Amino acid sequence: MKKPKIKKRRGRPNRGTLLLISSLLIGSALIRAGSDAGQAFARSEEPHEVEKPEETVAAASCEQPPDVAAMLAAFRQREERLKSSEEKMRNRIQALAVADQEIERKMTALTAAEERLRETIALADTAAEDDISRLISVYENMKPKDAAALFEEMDPDFAAGFLGRMRPEAAAGIMAGLEPNTAYTISVVLAGRNASVPKN
Repeated sequence: MKKPKIKKRRGRPNRGTLLLISSLLIGSALIRAGSDAGQAFARSEEPHEVEKPEETVAAASCEQPPDVAAMLAAFRQREERLKSSEEKMRNRIQALAVADQEIERKMTALTAAEERLRETIALADTAAEDDISRLISVYENMKPKDAAALFEEMDPDFAAGFLGRMRPEAAAGIMAGLEPNTAYTISVVLAGRNASVPKN
């Protein structure tokens, strides 16, 4: 009889081998983790670049939507128009101030000229009145016959003006020496001067 073959049971792997493989895997994992941590730590220690305000503003302006950019452009145009209007207004106010000063200067000069003119007219009137008064005095002191000869040559209105201001007795002597037609005409002129005077 054949002896039955006894099957050998495969034995479990050696625990030492498993421990070795596990140790290698864990070590590899630790090495990788350490490497990643080192890189992260190195990155964290790198200096960060601080953004400048101009760069921030530039970046922000570059990223503005079209409608906001159009609105800002409209605001800038309006501000420029306002500045231009203010400048024109300042120039106009300055021009008006200069014009006011010039008008004030001319008004002062005109007032002074009018005052001088009034004084001149007053002097002329006074001088003319003085001349007429002296001339009347001369006629009054002349002989009535000689004065009458002069009055015959005068315009009746002119002669009446002198006779109306003379003393009555001197005027009567001159009138007596005049031709009857001349004396009548002068009398009519003298009477007509007082005809429009209101009577009580």
